[in-house]
Amino acid sequence: MEKMRFSIKKENIFTELQLLQGIVEKRNTMPVLAHILIDAGKDRVELIGTDLEVGLKTYIETKVEEPGAATISGKKIYEIIRSLPDGKNVTFSLINEKMIEISSGASQFKVLCKAKDDYPQVPEARFEKNIILPLDKYTEMINRVYFAITQEQRYYLNGALMILKGDQIELVSTDGHRLAYTSSKIENMDINEEINGIVSKKTLGELRKFEDKEIKFDLDESNLFFNVKNRTLISRIIEGKFPNYNAVIPKDNPNILIFSREEITDAIRRVSLLSTERSKGIKLKLEKDKVELFSSNPELGEARDQVETEYSGNKFEIGFNSQYILDFLTTIQSENVRFEMKDSNSAVLMAPEEENEIEYKYILMPMKL
Repeated sequence: MEKMRFSIKKENIFTELQLLQGIVEKRNTMPVLAHILIDAGKDRVELIGTDLEVGLKTYIETKVEEPGAATISGKKIYEIIRSLPDGKNVTFSLINEKMIEISSGASQFKVLCKAKDDYPQVPEARFEKNIILPLDKYTEMINRVYFAITQEQRYYLNGALMILKGDQIELVSTDGHRLAYTSSKIENMDINEEINGIVSKKTLGELRKFEDKEIKFDLDESNLFFNVKNRTLISRIIEGKFPNYNAVIPKDNPNILIFSREEITDAIRRVSLLSTERSKGIKLKLEKDKVELFSSNPELGEARDQVETEYSGNKFEIGFNSQYILDFLTTIQSENVRFEMKDSNSAVLMAPEEENEIEYKYILMPMKL
């Protein structure tokens, strides 16, 4: 019979179980996917969670009395460990192939478990490509494209396209109404052949929780791998062809406005208070050296505001979903922002006026109001 026995500090295992909560399957399609695999080997315990699309493998160094493995409800083990007093040791003992005992002080839980063989295999990464990205920069790039990822039938839009070539990394996302593009140079990276793959929204959301100076990256035919210290995130590459994003980015839009980011953000927030709940539509009226903002709702009334800006282009009106503009404005720290427009029917290019090391372009389609 499989045996397993080890003791571990509550805080050490709780931190990893918190991360695994975002991975384990909540829907009951395959009951074992709601489980976490606990695999105790020599001087360390490995914890694995997967929903078959995204997996997390993490380990904790600790003294193992009896090596062994079992799977247990991810939600229940998390709730049990959370309920125990801080600073205490927790002991795990496999009683038999269907029962695991978790104890700390006078607290004792006997929880149903399954055998390791019932758990799906999680792909292994070798990290031989030696691709290392600065984690703070990579996280900021994720934040700039994350909100434009959709959850719909076209699976290739359910993630962001990640491209690595030479010393450059690019991330692109679109939901059909808007497109977010970001790129940056990476020191000491030199990739001869372009590497690209669509990274799922769930994976990017989990990567945003990681903290360290750098993140290692690798891939095989089907999976992307991300490693930070003791944690490896495994993401199945989303199949499908990502849209030709270069064709969407407007070139040479003649009407250029530069706003104080704070002023235009506040004005849009105010005016959108009386926009319709469904469309969140607001209208921008471009005049010489100013932009008027307007919204109306037959059930509530109407709102107007005005922002001064250096502008000497064509006079016209253009409508937008206010939330889509705010998503962009609240993601950047730049003091000023730049809107490049052509006319009331064409996509607008938005960008921070003061770039840091990360290039950022946000393309938004207008709406009829």
